Amino acid sequence: MSGRRPGRGMRFVRRTLAMAGKESLHVIRDPRTLYLALGMPVVLLIIFGFGVSFDMDDVPIAVVDQDGTPASRELTEALGAGGEFEIAAMPRDAGAIDRLFRGREASAAVVLPAGMQAAWDRGERVRVQVLLDGSDGTSAANVMGTAVGAIQAESARRLAVQTGGGAAPLSARVRLLFNPGLESALFFVPGLIAYILYIVGVLLTALTIARENERGNLEQLFATPVGRFEVLLGKLLPYLAIGTVQALLVLAFGMWVFDMPIRGSVLVVAGGTLLFLVGALGQGLFISSIAGSQQVATQAGALSSLLPGILLSGFVIPVENMPWILQGIASIFPARYYVTMLRGVMLKGNGMDVLWPQFAALAVFCAVALLLAAAKFKRRLA
Repeated sequence: MSGRRPGRGMRFVRRTLAMAGKESLHVIRDPRTLYLALGMPVVLLIIFGFGVSFDMDDVPIAVVDQDGTPASRELTEALGAGGEFEIAAMPRDAGAIDRLFRGREASAAVVLPAGMQAAWDRGERVRVQVLLDGSDGTSAANVMGTAVGAIQAESARRLAVQTGGGAAPLSARVRLLFNPGLESALFFVPGLIAYILYIVGVLLTALTIARENERGNLEQLFATPVGRFEVLLGKLLPYLAIGTVQALLVLAFGMWVFDMPIRGSVLVVAGGTLLFLVGALGQGLFISSIAGSQQVATQAGALSSLLPGILLSGFVIPVENMPWILQGIASIFPARYYVTMLRGVMLKGNGMDVLWPQFAALAVFCAVALLLAAAKFKRRLA
């Protein structure tokens, strides 16, 4: 009794799984690929997570106390009490501030004028000078806001004491949503996750077809009944499994080390991550199909993922603040939409009712990347 020949769909599945098994063996036997997939993301997350921070902690400042009264000493203590500032120097003359800035001994200086307490006792307004090292604009802006806030808080406290315990005539209550502590890690970690997954995802598949081409295996592979879609899917599936493990590892590490919350649905994060990984892997397959060697594939993969992942994704600079030309270029790359999705789910608890445009953009990128890879792969082998 002769067995029935498997249908076309079953043959497609078998060939795809055979290709996936073959590619999985290549990955298992290559420790560099496993390190790239699982080791490098954790290393990058640690380096960027701890190294890139806008949080203020023990910023060295100098205080020039020209008054020498209890009021000036209380204001000096108030500047160092919050933990943001460390009183690194108290020169007698404001002329020493320039030397402190040039020697990086202080990032800011506060000059308390003579007669400050007497003016305060008379109910007069006192002008306190704040000098900043503007060579680092971002840090200078943060220092300025914190220093001015501390001075205003001490002024309000003294006013309340002078009026017999009453409150200051005008006060503002500020409530910060989604990131009450203004922790830069909560802002950076979602962008870091997208950046790491994007780079590693593109590089993983950018080498696969180029490697086969250099070794002369593509001609042998094409002599078999395996079609181009089966080859592409077979090469995509193992790296998609690795990328999934990689995403879980990076997310878990970010939540453990940086206390990163997930205020929304985990299923939304999983769906967006899956689309993003498929798009990144498809981009790598397209690069691998058009590259003539592994060296060219590596360079093209790094260039097309590293720069967009860090500069055009909103990871550091909001896309809305960019010129319209750069906004248009940023809209091509999936990292922009994935960063928005991660921050929306993790920090704000957004769901699909808010994030559907990001999911739609990721789905379009996935389809385009895979179609381009299949089309170019066909032309190379025809």
